[in-house]
Amino acid sequence: MEEKEQTILNFMQDKEYIPMKPREIAMILNIPKERYSELLEILDKLESDFKIIKNRKNRYRMNDEKFLEGTYRRNAKGFGFVKLEDQEEEIYISKENTLNAFHEDKVLIKILNPKESGKRQEGKIVKILSHKKNTLVGTFQYSKNFGFVVPDDANFGTDIFIAKADMGRARNNHKVLVEITKYPQGDKHAEGKILEVLGRPNEAGVDMLSIIKEYGLPWTFPDAVVEEAKRKGDKIEESQIKNRVDLREKEIFTIDGEDAKDLDDAVRVEKLEDGNFLLEVHIADVSYYVAQDTLLDKEAYLRGTSIYMLGRVIPMLPRELSNGICSLNAKEDRFTLSCSMKINKQGEVIDSKVYKGIIRVTERMSYTDVQKILDRADPEIVKKYEPYIPQFELMSELATILKNRRLEKGYINLDLPESKIELDQDGFAIDVHKYETYFSHEIIEQFMLTANETIAEKFYWLEAPFIYRIHEEPDMEKIKEANKFLYNMNLKIKANKDKIHSKAFAMVLDEVKGKQEERVVSNLLLRTLKLAKYSDENAGHFGIASKYYCHFTSPIRRYPDLFIHRIISYYLEHGYNVGDEFKAKYRVLANQAAINSSEREKIATKAEREAEKMKKAEFMEKHIGEEQEGIVSSITSFGMFVELENTVEGLVSFRDMGDEYYFYDENRKILIGEDSKKTYQIGDVVKIKVKDANKMLRQVDFLLV
Repeated sequence: MEEKEQTILNFMQDKEYIPMKPREIAMILNIPKERYSELLEILDKLESDFKIIKNRKNRYRMNDEKFLEGTYRRNAKGFGFVKLEDQEEEIYISKENTLNAFHEDKVLIKILNPKESGKRQEGKIVKILSHKKNTLVGTFQYSKNFGFVVPDDANFGTDIFIAKADMGRARNNHKVLVEITKYPQGDKHAEGKILEVLGRPNEAGVDMLSIIKEYGLPWTFPDAVVEEAKRKGDKIEESQIKNRVDLREKEIFTIDGEDAKDLDDAVRVEKLEDGNFLLEVHIADVSYYVAQDTLLDKEAYLRGTSIYMLGRVIPMLPRELSNGICSLNAKEDRFTLSCSMKINKQGEVIDSKVYKGIIRVTERMSYTDVQKILDRADPEIVKKYEPYIPQFELMSELATILKNRRLEKGYINLDLPESKIELDQDGFAIDVHKYETYFSHEIIEQFMLTANETIAEKFYWLEAPFIYRIHEEPDMEKIKEANKFLYNMNLKIKANKDKIHSKAFAMVLDEVKGKQEERVVSNLLLRTLKLAKYSDENAGHFGIASKYYCHFTSPIRRYPDLFIHRIISYYLEHGYNVGDEFKAKYRVLANQAAINSSEREKIATKAEREAEKMKKAEFMEKHIGEEQEGIVSSITSFGMFVELENTVEGLVSFRDMGDEYYFYDENRKILIGEDSKKTYQIGDVVKIKVKDANKMLRQVDFLLV
């Protein structure tokens, strides 16, 4: 069909072509009578795709108007934005020009106004190319002869009508998974049928299950995949030891959070006689157990990443592997893919070696205990690990050198505290506070960054098929927007027209270090930066000021790491003598895996973020009416967001800002009172009262005190 469509388009694009009726086209193209209906079908299709148009005399010609394809992002208020593939700025779509498109639909749009400096482009959706979702999670509402589902996703924009025959076992106020059988047209509602009843909203676990179903997350493994994992056993193959560097007598440590179960990295540091450091980073050799195109590999590719949704983990690999033979558990023999780096006193890697190893982790350490040792804060812990204190002090010394070098290069150290949400035994939120981080976290962070850079650079120069972790330079328009905010704080990201260096961001962060507005500025800079992603082409990493970067250190929970482990292993096993056939095959696979992993990462991030928002709102439901202090984190055309000390963010809408009306000054990103001229800007400390919190809507509302 596509070939025939192209034939028609080529014919109409000819300079000699004049608008013709279908029969005239058929005559010139020698289309027989029996295929005339097929021609009409192709012409209808091209017309519906806006590639050709028909005049009043039923004559067809090429459509000169330009239509663009993109992804629609709907706002709960009815308007939305379309993200085009090749441009940073999104196209605004007013409510009347949405054509009833849903959130994340692929659409065809027509631009309504020319691009002008400082003005947002507007568009009109002319065709919905494909719907992103055909299932949704929501709350079932029962009426006498029918029902309807109110979607959890407020951006969806419409309730879904359910006929009595399609209700299944759903009861009033049940959380359900619904399939959309008919999309809305004009004033008509969407229609659907209940696929699955998830439970009542306040039942333990139903909230997280709702998010799992909403994002279509694969939360169980097929039996055949689990069986394949079980066949790997729980002991290493003794016959393979001779092919590896045996490091079982060395003092090697894992350092993780207390509740971590999949331990895929272990470290060791040594001070050499010449004053340099030897850093060893040992990573679980997962590719030894998960070969290309096995059931385990296909399932890992499908998932792309492990997902951490508070009390629930959806792992990339079955627990038999992720918590078993692949996990670097203390006192157990484990196979590794290891990287040893010789590092000078300035923090430069002056030599490196990659090899297959076998280790036996000396101790499984936690960040908390390592920090207590470094600070001499707990005599009991210090005594328990006394023989290893020199090793941890050496780690601290090297990590400090590495971090200082990184900061000098322009490393953007966005020190954004994570939220720690405490759950009770039934999974309900009982506390929300900042997640405590220590320098012990920094030790592992610096060591992993260094190993990732070393591996990426080595295999880049080998011209190996590979997956890199890339972070492109931010868009200049976004920097200008950020500077409008920063102007109010006497700050600026310095950039010329053509080039921006990461150091310009780092300098702004230095200015606000330790100040009240640090968190707000960090958030602002984060929104200004592009998203990091995976690519089979190296483009450097702007955020960490690195020319070469990859993800090598977490093959248990990230597919790109597992993929490049296979590449590295193949090069090691073949003495770096690798043929063109292997390279050609794996370049194609690297491209596919990079695209898929980037998409899966986005979905995982959304699901994790929504789970966090849901639990924060659940926690705040118990604090309605309380007064607290917060900091203005962003200003919008409909109010301002305020973040509390415990990391919960809520909206103060205009109607909850007192008795007077507030204007939104878009250029300066501030709110101005109509009568009092009082202003609110990012970074202001305000006192709020918790007005409302809704777990299912995942939102918290404040009012100003």
